Amino acid sequence: MLPVLTALEMQSADKAAIEQLHIGETRLMELAGSETVRVILETLDRESLDGLLFLVVCGKGNNGGDGFVIARHLLNLGASVDLLLLYPQSALKGINRDGLTTLEAYMEYTLNLRIFRSHEEALPFVGETAYDALIDAITGTGLRIEAQGSELPAPLSDGIELINSIRERTEAVTIAVDLPSGLDATTGFAAFPVVEADATATMAFLKTGFYLNDGPEVSGELHICEISIPPFLVDAPAALLGDEAFAAESFILRERTSAKHSNGRVLIIAGSESSEGSMLGAAILAAKGALQSGAGYVALSIPPALSGAIHVAVPEAVVISRDLSAIIEKARWADAILIGCGLGRDAAALSLVSTLLGEEEITSKKLILDADALYALAQSGSSGLPQSAADILITPHYGEFSRLCGDTVNAIASDPIVSARNYASLHGLNVLLKGSPTVIAAPQGQVILNTSGTEALATAGSGDVLSGMIAAFAAKGAGLRDAAAAAAWFHGRAGDLASDVASLVSAGMIVEGIRKSLEEIFEIEE
Repeated sequence: MLPVLTALEMQSADKAAIEQLHIGETRLMELAGSETVRVILETLDRESLDGLLFLVVCGKGNNGGDGFVIARHLLNLGASVDLLLLYPQSALKGINRDGLTTLEAYMEYTLNLRIFRSHEEALPFVGETAYDALIDAITGTGLRIEAQGSELPAPLSDGIELINSIRERTEAVTIAVDLPSGLDATTGFAAFPVVEADATATMAFLKTGFYLNDGPEVSGELHICEISIPPFLVDAPAALLGDEAFAAESFILRERTSAKHSNGRVLIIAGSESSEGSMLGAAILAAKGALQSGAGYVALSIPPALSGAIHVAVPEAVVISRDLSAIIEKARWADAILIGCGLGRDAAALSLVSTLLGEEEITSKKLILDADALYALAQSGSSGLPQSAADILITPHYGEFSRLCGDTVNAIASDPIVSARNYASLHGLNVLLKGSPTVIAAPQGQVILNTSGTEALATAGSGDVLSGMIAAFAAKGAGLRDAAAAAAWFHGRAGDLASDVASLVSAGMIVEGIRKSLEEIFEIEE
């Protein structure tokens, strides 16, 4: 899995490369420039840049210095370049000033370079020019956005608005260097204005801001540029990015000579019925999610009156009653236990959850708490968490998590990585915080981001399917953190495969997509 860094972590890695590995700033900048040109070629789908015209907009920091190097490489590859300096040359520090001096020397040998020394100087020319691509080298990761939508001062705003306006009225592609200017590398908050990039060439590592708040909307396609800053300089990144390879490794295939009991025994305590209605569907979807994810044996504890419907909908599942002794007996047998899907919120349901969380046979197993179990937990406060539990995972969405931790939904959404990590560490459990991205945090502080899936998952019952999948992955042997992260990846992919039209996907279709997602992965591996 790839590391995902905050701005501060990236600065520390950059500093360590210079001070500990003796990689000079000039070398880092040269690598950044050449790697960005590689991304430009890929983005434009070109082998040659002959005859193409670029506008490179540069700030006064190292991001602008990268822009000078990029401009030089573009010229070397036969392109024409208009270079716009947003700040006077006197504002440039040594390494960046040297990069500009080199370009100025180029002007004695080529007519393919124009240098504009202010926004005002450039306007009469760039407004009438048809560019093939626009290069944003204005701010990079150094910009801090205190609040979403904060206004940027000139000349930063002038440069950003110029790039966006040309992009809007022409076919020019915008490529951001390291980070779209106006975006906070850590929080993903965007200032006003912010560069709307078609692609971002980010240096060395991914940044958390790409995945949070405004980041996904303005970053475009992400490309990592290898600039000789090795991963061992990053001791503990803010997060890791869950991916296809990790998901495949976490899915444990059945041995040829295995039996059903050795392939994951899942106990699901879910579903409810009252005079006001039934939530049997949640139990059915959770059970199907577990079975489609390869669980060898699934037992389902439901109100007895619902057993007939379960036998029709999920004939593979064994049905037991809500009698506590029956549940405890099956808990001793289970490898993983899921509590909560459609369990209800009446007094009996709240009492059942409280009782179950006080039973060692339950809390000694891999335990997933979802939906109404989280409501019951929120009603009892942190005192409701079993102190002796070996391994717990909670799977809240933002609203449920707000009830658990006491923070507002907006506060959680603004920094879900920190919110999930803090809660997991405080209470010694695993958290899967549903959202975009989905954040999986372990009690030791490790965080995995899952970005698979689309709006196809925004449908009732989708979370029940995911919980069943997690239970199956865990029952087959994966740790709860890895089970949650891998199941989340396959869940997202299943939604993609369920229909060509994401807005038409239902939870039942996601269940069918699970098989497709698993077949796709293991066909690729073979």
